[in-house]
Amino acid sequence: MSETTIEPRQLILPMFVREGAREPIAISSMPGVYQHTRDTARKAVAEAVQLGLGGVMLFGIPTSKDPVGSGALDPEGILNVAIRDAVSEAGDDLLVMSDLCLDEFTSHGHCGVLDSQGRVDNDATLEIYAEMGVAQASAGAHVVGPSGMMDGQVGVVRTALDAAGFTDTVIMAYAVKYASAFFGPFREAVDSSLRGDRKTYQQDPANAREAIREVDLDIAEGADLVMVKPALAYLDIIRQVRDHVNVPVAAYNISGEYAMVEAAAANGWIDREKAIMETLTGIKRAGADTILTYWASEAAQLLSHR
Repeated sequence: MSETTIEPRQLILPMFVREGAREPIAISSMPGVYQHTRDTARKAVAEAVQLGLGGVMLFGIPTSKDPVGSGALDPEGILNVAIRDAVSEAGDDLLVMSDLCLDEFTSHGHCGVLDSQGRVDNDATLEIYAEMGVAQASAGAHVVGPSGMMDGQVGVVRTALDAAGFTDTVIMAYAVKYASAFFGPFREAVDSSLRGDRKTYQQDPANAREAIREVDLDIAEGADLVMVKPALAYLDIIRQVRDHVNVPVAAYNISGEYAMVEAAAANGWIDREKAIMETLTGIKRAGADTILTYWASEAAQLLSHR
């Protein structure tokens, strides 16, 4: 009689792949989550297929960075290599998604290149995003996820993909991404070099109507599905977006949300497995069609035993 149900195919597993790693590296603020080697990433992809997950979202962690994030465009850069590995392992049995953003590759940690005054240059960044989209599609990505919140990012990526012949490559737009305090553990996960904050190009947590404007812009530019990030503090936004659009809606159950549950459970304050499933059910109930979550594999196993 449950009104809301979750299936493994609705869950996406975010994964971090570290260049040159010889063994997985634990992320202290996210117990149970690791920076993968290429080999362990392939094994995690194979497990995702077996569990019936909807996909994996790949993030690359390079050994070197520069001001323009050139590693993001290198066909032999860690993210593009990880995409090829995942597609080779899973074929068409799993959606291979890739993060289309410069923050993991820039020495300053911002999602775009900086101008002479140290501000993010939106238009110069778009040129690189277009090249990134083609590089990731060339590596085999089924879905690219422009996540930098640069104005016009979806449009330039769609134009570049189509011009390069990748008309079937899907764009999952990070349409509503807030300047959130809950991203903290993620910055450890990707060895972020961020200086300052991202308030000039991510959304103010107090704003809801702005979220709808951002979604409309991305859909007009060619987004195939739209995302709200983070999830738990923005369940009302997920519902508003779901009620407003006719494309699929994703939500990202982010690192800080994961860390809070894991920390409380480690102290014996909550029932961990019940809290995981209640969290994911709440996000689904709010209107998310698919959920990116670090619990994806474990949740799929829990669902199989229900």
